[in-house]
Amino acid sequence: MWAIAFACAVSFMGIGLVDPILPAISKELDATPSQTMWLFTSYLFITGIAMFFTSWVSGRIGVKKTLISGLVLVVAFAALAGASGTVDAIIGFRAGWGLGNALFISTALAAIVGAASGGARQAIVLYEAALGVGLATGPLIGGLLGSVSWRGPFFGTAALMGIAMIAIIAMLRSPKEAPQRVSIVASFRALRHPALLALAGVALFYNFGFFVLLAYSPYPMEAAAAASGFEFGAHELGLVFFGWGLALAITSVLVAPFLTRRLGLRPVLFAMLGGLAVCLVLLGALVDSLTGLVVVVIVAGLLLGVMNTALTEAVMEATDLPRNVASSAYSGVRFMGGAIAPAVAGPIAVAFGAGMPYWVGAASVVVAILLLALTGHRLAHIGRSHEDEFGEAAAITAGE
Repeated sequence: MWAIAFACAVSFMGIGLVDPILPAISKELDATPSQTMWLFTSYLFITGIAMFFTSWVSGRIGVKKTLISGLVLVVAFAALAGASGTVDAIIGFRAGWGLGNALFISTALAAIVGAASGGARQAIVLYEAALGVGLATGPLIGGLLGSVSWRGPFFGTAALMGIAMIAIIAMLRSPKEAPQRVSIVASFRALRHPALLALAGVALFYNFGFFVLLAYSPYPMEAAAAASGFEFGAHELGLVFFGWGLALAITSVLVAPFLTRRLGLRPVLFAMLGGLAVCLVLLGALVDSLTGLVVVVIVAGLLLGVMNTALTEAVMEATDLPRNVASSAYSGVRFMGGAIAPAVAGPIAVAFGAGMPYWVGAASVVVAILLLALTGHRLAHIGRSHEDEFGEAAAITAGE
């Protein structure tokens, strides 16, 4: 159980790990910001595609083999990314990393609960804590190692995941029960459900705004710092996004369940989307102010944590489909929004100015709000309390 929890923390570090080193990669490999932001695009695109099939894979080969397969891919492609000499090679290896991460994360919750000897609730608490630690420390570790070399975070991830893989191979026993098989097209069929399709569409546009904030923000911060006369490198960026990740982790695990139970899912979704749109507008207006950018990014982390979990809770409750199938379908669509955002943010900034990607991100979130409002008749039934802690943990996982 502890081995899986450690691997979960390292896996979630990978989301924000590269954020602080994007400007350094640009300088060292003579790449444009648009090129380096493709490190997010390739990772998220392949993760999204893979999520449509992870429930089918785990049903065929079992939880343990799926976990180990994912870890092998992460170790291999993280190490290859660190050894690369061109930004195009890193982009390609990040895609392989995304495939491994999708396989691992899709089965980690079931594995850690199955491995627990002290009760499922204790295992779930440990699991959620691991996710929070990974989200918060990923940018911090990326900044610390990145201040030495941009290659450091990649090799560091490969080493940590290698340790986790050895521990899981040695300690995790395969479950006695046969894996539950699902159709290879089950996730695509799930999108025929109107409520699930509506929420996936909301997530698509919301995630565009999310990843404009995450992937693009290091460049305006660096530029604003340079205009003020001081350097803002990987270490400083790591500290900023550590604050962002810590805020996101705390609200996703501790605040979101409280708010959704007290206020209901749809009011929370509208409030968080509205707050994120305001944050993106403020980032566009304060694009030349380092202090303004840092403060708004960290505040946005508080909203994003609640939004991620609440939106996935809504997905879990919107249909009577198996949770793993609904989550896979929803995650596959929403990651596409995250994949598109970094790819277009750079060209938009070059063509229309540094603040424009934030304005486009805000417009995308407004589309998500309108879509949520227009499909309200299909979502009137959501808002019931969770059946159990496992369902709540599954929502937090898919939300992140």
